[in-house]
Amino acid sequence: MQVVLLGSGSPLPDAHRAGPATLVRTAAGDLLFDCGRGVLMRAAAAGSGAGAFQGLFLTHLHSDHITDLNDIYTMRWATSFEPRPLPVFGPAGTASLLAATEAMLEADIGYRLAHHDDLTWRPSAVVTEVSDGVVWEAGEVRVSAAATDHAPVRPTVGYRVDEGPHSVVIAGDTVPCDGLDALCRGADILVHTVVRRDLIEQFGLPRLLDVLDYHSSVPDAATTAARAGVATLVLTHLVPAPAPGTEPEWTAQAAAHFDGRVVVGADLVTVDPAEDGP
Repeated sequence: MQVVLLGSGSPLPDAHRAGPATLVRTAAGDLLFDCGRGVLMRAAAAGSGAGAFQGLFLTHLHSDHITDLNDIYTMRWATSFEPRPLPVFGPAGTASLLAATEAMLEADIGYRLAHHDDLTWRPSAVVTEVSDGVVWEAGEVRVSAAATDHAPVRPTVGYRVDEGPHSVVIAGDTVPCDGLDALCRGADILVHTVVRRDLIEQFGLPRLLDVLDYHSSVPDAATTAARAGVATLVLTHLVPAPAPGTEPEWTAQAAAHFDGRVVVGADLVTVDPAEDGP
């Protein structure tokens, strides 16, 4: 098992950070969690792509986490040689999102069908709306979901991937909550979106201040990791994006509450559970 941050950014466009997306590589294939802007560009850099995803798992339907769903949907179809529906898992509302995405692409679908004689089928997805429990299994690999708290965005879910002795949790956007604690218990790696409360409060802009009440701060994420006995905490979806050289500030805020390993995320950072440890 291996974790690759395909996008460590936030809703704010960043020249160096793609939108939220995390790839978990398993013996059963590549699993993608969220699909923010630039996801297929980063996937290409990691040696993966739309055709390689065994499943796309959405934590919630905020725009920054689903920006490039249309790109994955189109490229999986247009680069295939036989029908290969995209398996999509997500909270209630995911089926409507896929239907709307296909409707948006209707003109493009028509163009490609008219132009390519060997492309005789439409793109499609198999959608499973999830809340709690095991949502996908293949061999030794199991993906479980649990409800998280990103109110007023409802519903939202986090995911845990188990393969043999190793486990990875993708928290998504959430404040500390019982569902996330249950997912994280004893995990090797927790990939958690975080904000810097101290910096956002300095900016003082109302719309930025608003993000504080439904995202975890760095200490919040660290406390969750410590409470659950996680080995490695990976900080992603960093708001605001760290200025070069300030990454140790983020690490220090986490280390004040968590004595495991802390990774300040950047695009294409790779984390292996076998390397876990303080």
